[in-house]
Amino acid sequence: MSTVVYLFIAVLVLALGLWKITALLRDPTPALALIASNFLVASAVYVMAAPLVYRKVGEAFDRPSFATLPVYVGILACFAHLHLLTLVWDPDLRQPPVRLHRTFAAWTLTYLLTSAAMTVLFCSADLSGPGDGDPLTFNTDHAGDPLVLLFLALFLATLATGSLSTYRRCRNLQPDDPRIEHALAWFARGSLLVVGYVLCNAPAIAVAATGSHALDRIGVLGSTAGASGALVASYGLSGAAVSAWRRERRDIKKLRPLWNLVVRDVNASLALSAHSARSHRRLLNRQYLLTRRIIEIHDGMQALGPWISPLTADALDRLQAARLEQLSESELTAVATAAALRDATDLLRSARAKQATDAPVPPPGAAPLPGRRTRAVDERQRLLLVSGALDHPLTKDVLAETHALRKGGISSPGHPSG
Repeated sequence: MSTVVYLFIAVLVLALGLWKITALLRDPTPALALIASNFLVASAVYVMAAPLVYRKVGEAFDRPSFATLPVYVGILACFAHLHLLTLVWDPDLRQPPVRLHRTFAAWTLTYLLTSAAMTVLFCSADLSGPGDGDPLTFNTDHAGDPLVLLFLALFLATLATGSLSTYRRCRNLQPDDPRIEHALAWFARGSLLVVGYVLCNAPAIAVAATGSHALDRIGVLGSTAGASGALVASYGLSGAAVSAWRRERRDIKKLRPLWNLVVRDVNASLALSAHSARSHRRLLNRQYLLTRRIIEIHDGMQALGPWISPLTADALDRLQAARLEQLSESELTAVATAAALRDATDLLRSARAKQATDAPVPPPGAAPLPGRRTRAVDERQRLLLVSGALDHPLTKDVLAETHALRKGGISSPGHPSG
């Protein structure tokens, strides 16, 4: 059962790594490279630590505990990635860049030299003994061997030093990006759990080195803390990104009614492809698809610009004056925009039918579309509100009032038609 769990986590982490690689290919940055590399290394560690794989590797090398070496070096590499990532995100180290390069290089060299020394010590040690083949009790089973003891001391000391440095930096950094803030908060929690792993294993190993195994269970408990720390840190790397991905997927779907209205029903050639309407079903590259959908909607609204009637604004003003329940300014603007777009689409469709052409001449006196001066950073939220307001009761009432005004011979607010 443990093997199944480990392999399931490995596959999940590998999927996250491949996902980050696709992001890295679009935006090659040191941070994304570290994140993608961390997930790939973590996936390999989980595979190697799975009991069945652990035993098979030992059998292949004729040393039952041999898989401990790649697992421990991999664990150190994973938390080294997190540590180096916090360096990259530190604005103080980036000013000047040479300071960041030196600090980054120094820590990288430390981790590389430690891994090399651990490999030499492990391969030189005598790993025979009754506890061979049990990854959870390796530390205490072989603590009596001086080379293994030094191997474990290097591993725990470097892991503790790096994790404490990561924790301190996570607590001190104040990033502007909420995604980085989310990651740092979870890095800090994961680092504390890893320190807990060290605090549990250090005394257990020290006592085992004297020949007593009274604290062996504490060492096993430490392994649980270490595994939890790895999962918590992995969530820090992916949680905010996954949440953003889910929001993008949700928003693509929510924008579809508006896209249908101003793109499909106005000029389908504005769409990226014939499958754009179903793009919300795709799993990858959500940010691109969302951006593309917003661009297509803007193109559609621009095409409808000459057909925007001032009557919808007049109709909304009349209805608002009689309503007891007042909407917020953003909601009111969304309703005004939705009503104007629906009315413009109806006018365009009617003109196409009457003039028997796809490019009919629009009537004079077009009005500007409400909300056109929205800041770029707020545009996504505005379009979501407009898409949601297409079927709002007030929007329907505005359309009915607009039709009544037009039927009554009014061409613009307060002025009868010629």
